[in-house]
Amino acid sequence: MLFLEVSLVAFLLQGNSASGLHALTRTFVVSGLIVGLDLFLKAIYLFAFGIPLFIDDIDNPHKVKWGLWVVHRLVLTAVYGSILFMYHSRWRERLPARPAFYRYVIVMLIMNALALFACGLTGNGAGFGLWLYGATIVCYHAFYLPLLYFTFLADFFQEEDLQLENVYYSEMKDAGFFDGDWE
Repeated sequence: MLFLEVSLVAFLLQGNSASGLHALTRTFVVSGLIVGLDLFLKAIYLFAFGIPLFIDDIDNPHKVKWGLWVVHRLVLTAVYGSILFMYHSRWRERLPARPAFYRYVIVMLIMNALALFACGLTGNGAGFGLWLYGATIVCYHAFYLPLLYFTFLADFFQEEDLQLENVYYSEMKDAGFFDGDWE
């Protein structure tokens, strides 16, 4: 999921400055490096220090674990916040001109800020924070792909295009393309 999220942002931030293959290559290299670093840090926490990153226990909260999650969410929140800040600055021309991109950035900024708040609460021992963090993670994993669809692809699959295909089919049927024996 992080690879998809980083790839989307990295690809869209390139704008029209690179060709198709060059833009995809650069996007995958940047995304691979960032996700590889994230995976490497989590492996160090998990295997070298023995910190249970993926086991939530309110009775025995690991401050170091929640510190890592706070930093993780802080970085993501800062990235989306800086993109939103760039929209209102003199660097606006470097950003994509798609309004859908800014709606995506706003939704992801709110989601990551909420998860950051929940990680901070849980790190300080609040049980509500663990519940809120779990809810944000479930919402993120359940609604991220529909968010991508409705933000970037729903306009592409409009009803007029689908009705146009039905018109082509009926014209081909009227012309006799589907008559006869195909065996």
